[in-house]
Amino acid sequence: MEEARLDTVVNGGLTWINLGRPTRNTMEKELASRGYHFHELNIEDCLSKRQIAKVDKHSDYIFILFHFPSHLHTGTTAISTKKRARRDHPSNLLHFSQLSIFAGWNFVVTVHQGDLQPLNDLFYQCKANSDQRNELMGKTSGYLLHTIIDVLVDDLFHMMMKIIGNLDDIEDAVFDDKIGVVKEISLLRREIVLLRRIVTPLKRIVSEVTNDIQKFSEEDLTQYFNDVEDHVNKVLEVLESSRETIEIYKDTDFMLGAEKTNRILAMLTIWFTLSIPPVAIGTFYGMNVNLPGGIEIGPWTFLGTYTTLIIVLIMSAVFTLAMYLYFIKVGWLTTSIRIRK
Repeated sequence: MEEARLDTVVNGGLTWINLGRPTRNTMEKELASRGYHFHELNIEDCLSKRQIAKVDKHSDYIFILFHFPSHLHTGTTAISTKKRARRDHPSNLLHFSQLSIFAGWNFVVTVHQGDLQPLNDLFYQCKANSDQRNELMGKTSGYLLHTIIDVLVDDLFHMMMKIIGNLDDIEDAVFDDKIGVVKEISLLRREIVLLRRIVTPLKRIVSEVTNDIQKFSEEDLTQYFNDVEDHVNKVLEVLESSRETIEIYKDTDFMLGAEKTNRILAMLTIWFTLSIPPVAIGTFYGMNVNLPGGIEIGPWTFLGTYTTLIIVLIMSAVFTLAMYLYFIKVGWLTTSIRIRK
């Protein structure tokens, strides 16, 4: 296993250490050698990948643990509609990525598994450009913490746009009998539920951090964190609306599928029922008994050589027509109504 590396960027008196794929040796020895002595329970939380989002307050730093989504690409799927051209959508598997942050007077330490691409991009952006480093990091740990959370929350908006686009495609496809969208609906429902599990605790965390981080900053950061909290609320609103919409599409797809199945079974049953008179009459004339017009008695010939066949066909048609008219009378063959637009 590759040893985790401490990447560091400094802006004035503020130090940002970014640690991807942490190991116990890195957390306990290398950070301690640089003067960062964190509580052993917080270190355990960083090394574990299944912790609940929380905020721990200490005298010289605060420890924040929350989750953000990241994607595992597994190929592409496509939905074809009549109104839209065929579009390929990335079939991504959403999963939790845990982010731990230590924030003190003059430092911020971020610990994660290396798959939070927006965070990595932000770090290397600060490392490569001095002007952007000064703008993004600021002079206090509180401002840098706001920047990190704000970037990750903004990335949630991009995911929301993808979800809304997929909802639009499913809306077009769910009313098309030739397209099956059960799998797409199930995957999108799963994605929405996972995002809600991530974003709901995030609102509480941001609200707590707004007050706790202020003691490590001389500038008032309330307005900055209130802006981030507002963004989180908007993400939650979109997720709630998307959840309601996908539930409607699920119910609609189920009802349309059941209606289509019932329609097919009804047509097959009707065709089978209408075929009963010819089968029954033909069965009688296939028996080895004396019947009017049969070979044993002598065939009818008053309408020609095929008189018996003609009589049998007429009898079958009469009974079948009578059954058909009866089905119409009782409403078994009525079509669905058309909604006026």
